[in-house]
Amino acid sequence: MTSMPTARPARQYFSSGPCAKRPGWSPQHFQTDTLGRSHRSGVGKARLKEAIDRTRDILSLPDDYRIAIVPASDTGAVEMAMWSMLGERPVDMLAWESFGQGWITDAVKQLALDARVLTAPYGEIADLSAVDPAHDVVFTWNGTTSGVRVANAEWISDTREGIVICDATSAIFAQPLDWSKLDVVTYSWQKVLGGEGAHGVLILSPRAVERLETYTPPRPLPKLFRLTKGGKLIEGIFEGATINTPSMLCVEDYIDALTWAESLGGLNALHARADANAEALSAWVAKTGWIDHLAGDPATRSNTSVCLSIVDPAFAKLDDAAQRAFVKNMAKRLEKENVAYDIAGYRDAPPGLRIWCGATVETTDIEALGPWLNWAFDKARD
Repeated sequence: MTSMPTARPARQYFSSGPCAKRPGWSPQHFQTDTLGRSHRSGVGKARLKEAIDRTRDILSLPDDYRIAIVPASDTGAVEMAMWSMLGERPVDMLAWESFGQGWITDAVKQLALDARVLTAPYGEIADLSAVDPAHDVVFTWNGTTSGVRVANAEWISDTREGIVICDATSAIFAQPLDWSKLDVVTYSWQKVLGGEGAHGVLILSPRAVERLETYTPPRPLPKLFRLTKGGKLIEGIFEGATINTPSMLCVEDYIDALTWAESLGGLNALHARADANAEALSAWVAKTGWIDHLAGDPATRSNTSVCLSIVDPAFAKLDDAAQRAFVKNMAKRLEKENVAYDIAGYRDAPPGLRIWCGATVETTDIEALGPWLNWAFDKARD
């Protein structure tokens, strides 16, 4: 029997979204003169524009890529792009976890597109070589619910005819993205930067803007999805004039996270923190017999939403409901001890654990977590 560890993680926040706040976070760091003011006031628009400009600087975006703050988190940003841009040509829909499957549902059942579906089971990745450069493409860079990511963007053709829509929500700020291969990139700042929920970010390449200005989709668009007027891009949306009313408190929280990232040294520092966290967790997995990575190939294994499978022979003999109850038992024990919050795997994923290793998590907390996972496993097995 594993005894209860004495050292605890200093911060118990290992949820895969909303994710841990940055180290040292406090609302006292916020600029508050926007609160209680209109987002269309001078000060409101200035802060929204500052959030956009800081995003551009940290990501080293090309000057001709546009950035918008949009409603409804990453989901809203992805659906805004799909509903506004797709249908001009066939589309390849790629999925290796639940959120990618959701975009397939949009494409096939809601938009009734000419869609070719390329999928893989949890822990694996679709056949990227099968993607047709004459088609549009929609894919999730990092599968938040499967722990599987694309290793790079080399599979995307430099001479592609279609546009590439990339849901990058649990990858951006933690993994390098090749902007030359991506036409639409979406994310929510609740992930790697530990921001608040409800808002999304939409990034468009010149090719994406051209599609918007030359293609009129054969469907009505809700107001929240409209990016053009009279066949031209609504430029104000990409300069801080949001489509609907944003939470300026959430915007201040995002600016605080971006400022913290800049203080570390920017994007490379964020990447390094996520890598160090994932490596620390992998080191524990390597010496622990009852657990393994759900993603078998290290080249396509996430460094943020790390998904783990319980491989103990006795666990494998349990049915699905009993396995999920076992995992829930572990997670509840750890939460009760104030050691780890929200680490059970996603409801649609195979039963297992999911540990967030993004840049706002400290490596020392990942290292302290391992012995507690051993303890919780032994307690759940009793």
